[in-house]
Amino acid sequence: MLVVSGGEKTESQYFSGLRLARRVPITVKCKADAPHNLVKYAAKLRDQYREEFQAVWCVVDVDNFDIPLAMRLADSMKVNLAVSNPCFELWLLLHFADHRAHVADYRAARDLLARHVPAYDKKLDYAAFDPGIEDAIARAALLGPDNPATDVGRLVDAVLRTCPEPPRH
Repeated sequence: MLVVSGGEKTESQYFSGLRLARRVPITVKCKADAPHNLVKYAAKLRDQYREEFQAVWCVVDVDNFDIPLAMRLADSMKVNLAVSNPCFELWLLLHFADHRAHVADYRAARDLLARHVPAYDKKLDYAAFDPGIEDAIARAALLGPDNPATDVGRLVDAVLRTCPEPPRH
């Protein structure tokens, strides 16, 4: 599985930690760009390495991007899109809390997350998140399509289904 992220630090650290902790076959690439450009980049990598990836995902935040454009492109290029509204930190928060109230922006999400991970500052220790991963998947599935919302739970669920052995806690 190929995971392409628009975030250069947090998402990479999370998915790299997930790969090591759960022994899942994922490749993580990061590229700071608009979501529609990430979709094109992911499709290009998939096409370049045809035999390597069974699935391709892009992980993006809403920010001020044209998400409908990225969704149309992802659909036409057969790339899965995991959108977090407002940001990836919402996904991280769901590992600790069933948060369903509106989250204004990254700063608000960071502050909510800091209640559970006091040292959080875009650098994360995946081990703190692993025990809550199944809860986060379930909580993300209960969110609606608007803020707060994240499709990362679908991605992580798909990744875990490729797990060759039971997860270790």
